Amino acid sequence: MASMIGFSLVLFMTPSSQADEGFWLFNAPPLKQLQEKYHFTPDAAWLEHIQKSSVRFNIGASGSFVSADGLVITNQHVGVDALQKFGDTQHNYIRDGFYAATPGEEKRCYDLELNVLESIEDVTGRVNAAVPPDSNPETAVAARRKAIADIEQESTKTTGLRSDVVTLFEGGSYQLYRYKQYTDVRLVFAPEQAIAVFGGDPDNFEYPRYDLDICLFRVYENDQPVHPQHYLRVSADGPSEHELVFVSGNPAGTDRMRTVAALEETRDTFVPTLLAAIYRKEVLLTAYGERSIENARRAREKLFIVKNSRKGGDGWLAGLLDPETLSRISARENGLKSAAAQDSRFSNVPESYTQIQKAISSDPGNTVKYMFYEDFRVRSSVVNAVQATPLGFDSQLFRIARALVRATEERQKPNEKRLPEYRDSARPALELALFSEAPIYDDFEILTLTDSLTSLISRYGVDDQVVRDLLKGKSPHERVYELVKSTRLKEVQFRHQLYDGGVATVSAADPMIEFAQAADKVGRQARETVEEQDEVANKAYAEIAKARLGLEGVAFAPDATFTLRLSYGTVEGYEEDGKTMPAFTDIAGLYERADKHENRSPFQLPTRWTDKRTAMDPKTHFNFVTTADTVGGSSGSPVVDRNGDFVGIIFDGNIQSLTWDYLYSDKQARTVAVDSRAILETLKYVYHVPALVTELTGRRTPGN
Repeated sequence: MASMIGFSLVLFMTPSSQADEGFWLFNAPPLKQLQEKYHFTPDAAWLEHIQKSSVRFNIGASGSFVSADGLVITNQHVGVDALQKFGDTQHNYIRDGFYAATPGEEKRCYDLELNVLESIEDVTGRVNAAVPPDSNPETAVAARRKAIADIEQESTKTTGLRSDVVTLFEGGSYQLYRYKQYTDVRLVFAPEQAIAVFGGDPDNFEYPRYDLDICLFRVYENDQPVHPQHYLRVSADGPSEHELVFVSGNPAGTDRMRTVAALEETRDTFVPTLLAAIYRKEVLLTAYGERSIENARRAREKLFIVKNSRKGGDGWLAGLLDPETLSRISARENGLKSAAAQDSRFSNVPESYTQIQKAISSDPGNTVKYMFYEDFRVRSSVVNAVQATPLGFDSQLFRIARALVRATEERQKPNEKRLPEYRDSARPALELALFSEAPIYDDFEILTLTDSLTSLISRYGVDDQVVRDLLKGKSPHERVYELVKSTRLKEVQFRHQLYDGGVATVSAADPMIEFAQAADKVGRQARETVEEQDEVANKAYAEIAKARLGLEGVAFAPDATFTLRLSYGTVEGYEEDGKTMPAFTDIAGLYERADKHENRSPFQLPTRWTDKRTAMDPKTHFNFVTTADTVGGSSGSPVVDRNGDFVGIIFDGNIQSLTWDYLYSDKQARTVAVDSRAILETLKYVYHVPALVTELTGRRTPGN
């Protein structure tokens, strides 16, 4: 083994572009890397086609247009949000699936918003110019917020598009993303959950896989299906082994630019806090779901998310506890510092690392406070205010109440001084979520809010003044029961009255509003501290990014920010524990796995699948793996080939890929996708929906 010094220099001097790493902006694609490694250079028309065929789901996922009549494909586990809200005691669409044979049967979603990226504009110069030199963090945050708000407002007025200024390279770049928004989205098809997530929790993050994790929606405008200029043709041939493929999606967030100090905080504070809440919630939801079939239906979506998050969190923590992980990242830092010390242009790099360390340690308890009172996703983008979920207040009614409280307060301020999710440019997304008519169940609200509030009290103690204000002398369950049963926020019209009525209406309107107000001050204070810490850290990260670019001489992609990115890789198997993991699985393997487990849950096939076993070609490829870079938020992303055809859809990563949040490796880590051949084969022979096959392929199905 080489010495540590030698290792660090080799690591630093080897650019990440040698691997299939990176979430690339469509206005800054990795053309040089693609040409040098794969002899392929996508032109402007190819990039525009993929960009405008891609779709962002406001619930935190991705998808794509796949027909001229507005058909959009994503994952079933993404569509579960809509399936859950459509269900009732007589209809369990998650369990049984759904198909609309006619346009009139398509179900309009309550609060689903889709975004299509129309353009990206670099506004770094304008944003940075607005911040006075040597200003303190509080002044800098206010100045930067005003500049961003002004840019977004001007863009929205000029174009009519949703306009979001996105921070990249931890503050080294600011890009204006403009989106076409669609809010009339209707459910067309979903398979049974048993086949969408075949193997359930035991197979989660494992490979080989056999999942038909797809869901189809149709987008409407003015009560008519949209006819997008750009959509992806679904390939009947699928990808081949070793083939170059691309993924176009909206990865939620990564920490690859984070320093060792920042990752240590993630390891020691953020992940353990999150996992403790997840473990607790998984037990709670499992017990609730086992009480009745209806309870299981109501809890199914949240329980799936919790189980997925638990395995993901365990993987993150395991990676960060592996000395090799931080050793590699530390070696890169040391290599950069050593190289910068020999170049006068970047002599401030060591000080930049010091500034980041100071920002992290300036208020060590604030991260946990932010997670409990503001949002469990620290420094992660959310599409609307109602999505933000504090660990201490897991309740849809609470989220609605806080959004009403903040909307009332924020609208009194000039647009540029508001929180981003309450600016004029964000109003459509806020109002869509705020006035959703999706059902809210009292018993489920009582369950989750009591549990999360109890967790908060356990953290801060019954003598904490805010806790006292929240409980009002009652037990957590008694207080929550009172709140849920007495609030009128379940009435959409009442929400409209509060939203339109202003401060006087909200101030004493409802007990849940009062409850949200009692928690809001702490949440705002925690948020202000995070923003000021980020202002200091981001200036330092920007200097580090400049040094990396200048010294390595090779462009690298910014961290993910739940904005549209392009990644690439090849369809490749791998070796694990002396075994070869194949690039593809097939339909025969699905039935073999079900037989091996005697067709028992979670390896139990739906009845129609057992009935149609002989109807399909057993050699049809089902799932495949690729080295293409993905993380959370990439679910539903299309996989396309050089021709720009849809050859698969991302639905998972294997357990080794969980470290991709902060460190990419293609030795064993893989992204897992559904093969386009499996989609067409099963729609035709299992579900007998030839009209969908025709629409997806653009041609008539033989024999129909």
